[in-house]
Amino acid sequence: MSLCSRDIYIKAPNEQTDPRWGKSPGDRPVEEHIRYSLVILDKPRGPSSHEAVAWLKKILGVDVAGHSGTLDPNVSGVLPVAVAEGTKVLMALSRADKVYVAVAKFHGDVDEERLKSVLARFTGEIYQRPPLRSAVKRQLRTRRVYSLELLELDGRYAVLRMHVEAGTYARKLIHDIGEVLGVSANMRELRRVAVACFDEREAVTLQDVADAVYVWRNYGDDTALRQVLKPIEEIARGLAKIWIKDGAVDAICHGAPLAAPGVVKFETPFNKGDLVAYFTLKGELVGVGRALVSSDDLKNMERGLVARTDRVLMKPGTYPATWREKKRLNEKTG
Repeated sequence: MSLCSRDIYIKAPNEQTDPRWGKSPGDRPVEEHIRYSLVILDKPRGPSSHEAVAWLKKILGVDVAGHSGTLDPNVSGVLPVAVAEGTKVLMALSRADKVYVAVAKFHGDVDEERLKSVLARFTGEIYQRPPLRSAVKRQLRTRRVYSLELLELDGRYAVLRMHVEAGTYARKLIHDIGEVLGVSANMRELRRVAVACFDEREAVTLQDVADAVYVWRNYGDDTALRQVLKPIEEIARGLAKIWIKDGAVDAICHGAPLAAPGVVKFETPFNKGDLVAYFTLKGELVGVGRALVSSDDLKNMERGLVARTDRVLMKPGTYPATWREKKRLNEKTG
């Protein structure tokens, strides 16, 4: 389950960043902002996720964009889309939990209290087999349902709000609830209202993006464009962040693991094996890695590896390669 707010532990309170290298995300020129952006798209019913992303690429004039968490054509809602260079760190959302609002139709009369009781039984870890129409192998697997709430019951129709682990099939969940009730059920409508820390209140439509691009290209005003296109740094909102020293940045850009001496501060908590995001002290996203220690362990570490680097966003050479000088000195003195 994603944590959207964490505490910050400071290891090197006096560390500063050199203004000669890099730039804060808000200072990027608009063309660069587009190529390093994240769109929280409100996908309408009708087009597939792939079609919606294709239209977005055409509107923005980019060759590459990628989405996280496919929505079926008849499902609407939150679809995070990374643009151009931002696709390099799309894995930051690969296991993000989801929140859906669904309309279920039962094929028999249902008592409200019994329905609530059955919903409670489906909260927690459940077994689920993907439906026949799915892109994955149909084998039994476990998924976690964080919450399952009855919003409204009107005759044989129910409105359900479900907060689930990535890879949980809402349609199959409703079918299984109907089986336990003994009346059978099917899903009539589904909307995704949140992905990780992103909810529908901040989602934008394709028309919003098209209007913002038009105003920028024809009138030179990029205000709306910067509002509908978030800096790619936002993709790591649900991950624990680790801020690193200027001298450690270029090594990370070349795929090196993150070592304890390069850490300035970090968010807690995180566990060994969790995805973490590396940031410069200017707030730039450097890359994403897998923690080799927990946040509690890191508090007392002076040396050793903190995380392996899985994806790099920042281009090498953005910050000076001081690690190469240190390597040469070590080779000479070694």
